[in-house]
Amino acid sequence: MAGSKKPRGLGRGLSALMSDVVPEEGNDGGAAPRRPDLLVPTEKLVANPNQPRRRFAPEDLEDLTNSIREKGIIQPLIVRPRDEGMFEIVAGERRWRAAQAAQLHEVPVLVRDFDDVEVLEIAIIENIQRADLNPMEEAAGYRQLMDSFGHTQEKLAEALGKSRSHIANLMRLLVLPDDVQDLLREGQLSAGHARALITTDNASVLAKKVVQGGLSVRATEALVKKEQGTPARPRNTAPRMAEEKDADTRALEGDLSAALKMRVILDHEPGTESGVMRIRYNTLEELDTLCGLLSQN
Repeated sequence: MAGSKKPRGLGRGLSALMSDVVPEEGNDGGAAPRRPDLLVPTEKLVANPNQPRRRFAPEDLEDLTNSIREKGIIQPLIVRPRDEGMFEIVAGERRWRAAQAAQLHEVPVLVRDFDDVEVLEIAIIENIQRADLNPMEEAAGYRQLMDSFGHTQEKLAEALGKSRSHIANLMRLLVLPDDVQDLLREGQLSAGHARALITTDNASVLAKKVVQGGLSVRATEALVKKEQGTPARPRNTAPRMAEEKDADTRALEGDLSAALKMRVILDHEPGTESGVMRIRYNTLEELDTLCGLLSQN
């Protein structure tokens, strides 16, 4: 029967997978400890290479280390067997790192026979549901889920209990230059600052000005408009031909940008049903990817 496993959609199998990851509620309202399958030496565990979390805050690990040193590991890690008696961590890498810092020689684990797709899904969703990723990590997590499962933002939002706008707004951040994304990961820019920078071709330079000046989100939006050279409307003159884009157009730009992983600009001609769509690529590799997408039958 091992080879007859049916493909599993994100929504249908999510609760079954997460039943191991999310602790059950105990009689006192807290998390009820699970009975582990076995104790595994810490050196027999390896991290999941597809773990969406790339940064572990030292202060958070220190708090967890102190807790583990005092109370031990209450909830077992979720692992799957690998070669030569090793186990790969599916959920609980922070606990494993903290256990090593607390000089624990063994940790309790639940052993599950997950395939690569299930491991990826659990690793991403566990972190997203616990809201402990920075905006770029969370956005990358949504992108991984969509690429792996082929779901729309609407289906993903429904399955994860998030709003579609929340997912769409974060995924738009993926079109920002790498250096701006790094500022987001480091916490020097907020997601609000970054969303304001998406509309400019000069995001890297403006981001540095925002960080150096400690600008607010509103001030960042004003800086972007000034950089784009938006002229003040002269008195007693006709309205500009290109009015400010409406929310639907901006949302569509964001959706297309997130889907292509390149910046998309829509210029709709007022009073008509026509307009121009521009796609900006930053490397020849991106151009090659775009050409491949456009040439698909």
